[in-house]
Amino acid sequence: MSKLTDVQIRNWIKAGDRFEGRGDGGGLYLRFRAADAVPSWLFRYRLMGKQRVMVIGNYTNLSLADARKEAKRLSAQAALGHDVAGQKQERKAEAVAKIEAEARKVTVADLADDYFQRMIAGRWKHPNIVRSRIEKDIKPAIGKMKVESVRPADIDAMLQTVVKRGAPTIANDVLRWVRRMFDYAIKRHLCEYNPAGAFDLADAGGKEDARDRALSRSELVAFFEAMRSAKGFSVENELAVKLLLLLAVRKQELTAARWDEFDLDAAVWHLPAERTKTGAAISIPLPTVAVGWLRDLHRLACGSAYVFPARKMQHRMIPHIHENTLNVALSKVKHGLDPFTIHDLRRTARTHLAGLGVPPHVAEKVLNHKLKGVEGRYDRYDYFEERKGALNQWAALIGQLEQGGADVIPIHEKRAGGKG
Repeated sequence: MSKLTDVQIRNWIKAGDRFEGRGDGGGLYLRFRAADAVPSWLFRYRLMGKQRVMVIGNYTNLSLADARKEAKRLSAQAALGHDVAGQKQERKAEAVAKIEAEARKVTVADLADDYFQRMIAGRWKHPNIVRSRIEKDIKPAIGKMKVESVRPADIDAMLQTVVKRGAPTIANDVLRWVRRMFDYAIKRHLCEYNPAGAFDLADAGGKEDARDRALSRSELVAFFEAMRSAKGFSVENELAVKLLLLLAVRKQELTAARWDEFDLDAAVWHLPAERTKTGAAISIPLPTVAVGWLRDLHRLACGSAYVFPARKMQHRMIPHIHENTLNVALSKVKHGLDPFTIHDLRRTARTHLAGLGVPPHVAEKVLNHKLKGVEGRYDRYDYFEERKGALNQWAALIGQLEQGGADVIPIHEKRAGGKG
């Protein structure tokens, strides 16, 4: 086989002479197809008895001399049994994946600007108020962080910084807007969960007075009856309220829950760290009645990945029901009781756990609160079995109250509430 020359190649290009392959030796070939603007260099070799071909460059960016050097290098690698074509494809795929991953990474500052332009500017009467919260509080605290890297602890630190400067009302505003921003980020496929989702306004240290509302046994009887007879109060809403009351989890932890977090056969909910206020994962034991409620919800979810999929037009923003959905639904229940909120259900559960004789440290763990003081620093036991027993007791009492509670003897019910 005669060697190629630069003069030959230039003449072929000038004449428009097209060919599939002309060899130079050592596995090096030149190809010049009709669709090609310039000829391409190919390297052919055999691997385990099979012929392999790879493109190593074109005549514009790889001279004849350099192509021969590259073919010699690749030939030596192939002689050692290396799949040089496969390795090149792997390197190319890794490089492309890395570039794409970097291109997809968005900072919180980028998210905030995009959210403001799309959702606030031209829509809100006083957009400068939102812009002020973004520029003065959100960007300085977490603006440089990648959206997918933000954790609940980062949100908490940002809020506490605002509170410490004596601006509790602004802290509430910051929480509202950062929570909406991350809901928007989920919609834009920038992250998979909302790191601010587990926080309530009270967690921001806002102006609102501390609440101590907890429903008594007789109030729970009335509330259950009111839910059953309420118009426009769906089965999903009723089951959500019951699960919040029984499991004492935070509202957003339940409303944003995915089915892959649950092992219904084992009766356990594995709540991941990124969706808890404390930033610590927790396995929640599920009483039998809770498993039944969840199986009903799984049927009603119609294949959605979420326990409470978005309803009507909500899917445009987030894939699960909005944080205010249950608040709106609760307003439809004409229970005739003193006002209470969805968040008060946690306090109600904590109060009745105490009334059932559940030790304080176990009850606090049920609510996924961090234990205080020395006990909190050294006690790393998760009290799963103890929490399971406590929740089963609480489930039994709820079952009696839901049936009317006629045979339930009231016990002393504390009005003091737990933390949010």
